[in-house]
Amino acid sequence: MKFTDSHEWILLSEDGHGVVGITRYAQEELGEIVYIELPAVGREVKLGEEIAVLESTKAAADIYSPVSGVVVEINQALAAESEKINVAPETEGWLYKIRLTNFDERDALLSRDEYARLTNN
Repeated sequence: MKFTDSHEWILLSEDGHGVVGITRYAQEELGEIVYIELPAVGREVKLGEEIAVLESTKAAADIYSPVSGVVVEINQALAAESEKINVAPETEGWLYKIRLTNFDERDALLSRDEYARLTNN
């Protein structure tokens, strides 16, 4: 699992795909998330581009893509059970899956230790 300084994570696979979500730290900072706007399947996105919106009891937050690629799947379970993102943001609460189009972008992502230092966790 790799991380961004804007608090997204991506779990990369060998076949050039990734699963994307928000970190536990981001979820705790936002508070209880009550609404999730996910990207459309097939959407092309660039590194750092806004791709989703989360609304919580505290604020609304834009989610940015940690890599460039094409959205191949969204977490349909979040539509019916948005609490999954509050309980398990780094597992069952994933947001979308992406097929990477620029593999070099992976090199700029943070390791778990680097992300922990960034958030002082």
